[in-house]
Amino acid sequence: MSAQDVQTIYAGTPEGSVWFGFKLGEHEANILGRFTGQTYTVKTMDPEALLQAELDPLPTAIAAATDVEHLQKLSAKFAPLGVAVFNIASDDDALRQACLPGLLHTPPTARMKADAVAQWKQKNPEAEVEARAWHPDFKKFAARDLNNRFRKAHNVPMDSDAWAGWAALKMVSEAVARTQSADPKQILTYLREKMEFDGQKGIPHTFRDTGQLRQPLLMVVAGKLVGEAPVRGVVDTSDLDSLGLPSCKP
Repeated sequence: MSAQDVQTIYAGTPEGSVWFGFKLGEHEANILGRFTGQTYTVKTMDPEALLQAELDPLPTAIAAATDVEHLQKLSAKFAPLGVAVFNIASDDDALRQACLPGLLHTPPTARMKADAVAQWKQKNPEAEVEARAWHPDFKKFAARDLNNRFRKAHNVPMDSDAWAGWAALKMVSEAVARTQSADPKQILTYLREKMEFDGQKGIPHTFRDTGQLRQPLLMVVAGKLVGEAPVRGVVDTSDLDSLGLPSCKP
């Protein structure tokens, strides 16, 4: 099998945690690609420039660290072309409720985090608890290894933004490896219908019809990791749809 070039586009400013996470995902995708026959490259573009560009060939996927308005416009442009656009920065619930075609979301929504806090408070007295996608002290489910790899690569602790960026490119690389295709339409279909992603949080992550990635959340008090949600004893710990809007269908 000849080597397959897989190009992704990063729409946003190439700096900060989410970019660092995306770059770690690219590095790990290329490690996987040595065995599965792919080479991954990332092209960075300003979101506005991407909206104006005529791309030929199309990228396998786009990851966008940008605002709600640009995410809506990117979905409108690239959904008809069958290209997955990952929202890797916004927790806006309305974006998910709109069920925009081709738009996939790796960060938890504001409502997902609020639901996790509400579950936690049913069992625990901490008033200042918050829910996050990731924490640098998380160790279970190979999380320790992921945290170590990120710190080694970037010399800073991995946070929720970094996890969201990492997850997007890791899912693309897994979809490419499974389908043995870099065709954007095949990748989008696989992501939406078949992906069971190991986000190093102990349970497979899948996409809702809203485009939101189902995932457990980590509970934090004063910066310290104290637990996980769905919260044991309040709901079934495998019930990821207890966090956030489960569907955009009425």
